[in-house]
Amino acid sequence: MSSIDLESFIIDIPDYPEPGVIFKDITPLISSPVGLAAAIDALSDHFLGKGITKVLGAEARGFIVGAPVAYRLGAGFVPARKPGKLPREVYSQQYALEYGTDELQIHKDALGPDDRVLIVDDLIATGGTTVATAQLVEKTGAEVVGFGYILELAFLNPRDIVAQDYDQEIFTLIKVD
Repeated sequence: MSSIDLESFIIDIPDYPEPGVIFKDITPLISSPVGLAAAIDALSDHFLGKGITKVLGAEARGFIVGAPVAYRLGAGFVPARKPGKLPREVYSQQYALEYGTDELQIHKDALGPDDRVLIVDDLIATGGTTVATAQLVEKTGAEVVGFGYILELAFLNPRDIVAQDYDQEIFTLIKVD
């Protein structure tokens, strides 16, 4: 992994999006050419050689992380979008957030049974988005190979939630205890 202190790029925003939540703002990291390159390289390097054919990223920050990781792995990128954003037939999956519920969709033809999929996002908090995206992958018959994140809110125990349904590796660059 890079010798760059990625955590130094993350800014805490208290009481956002609601009181009691400390939002971890990654925009300083992704606006830094050095920080962004280090994060993408570290995520990509970890999953090199694992036969990944597609990378799936959830709207919207998962797009920022997922597309360059897909490029580095020589894989395609699949966007998981909010309802009503994709023009063709979709699979949908609802999930719980740390402060509400949401839904993601992918095109039904985005993945197939021969695809080996890496799911990436900027962070993993409660694990709800991770499980939902993995369930979307399964609906297509594709295989989930692993999960990669810049930031993990370990104090919310997302690994325990994900482990209830998935035993694939969760790789994170920064853990917040």
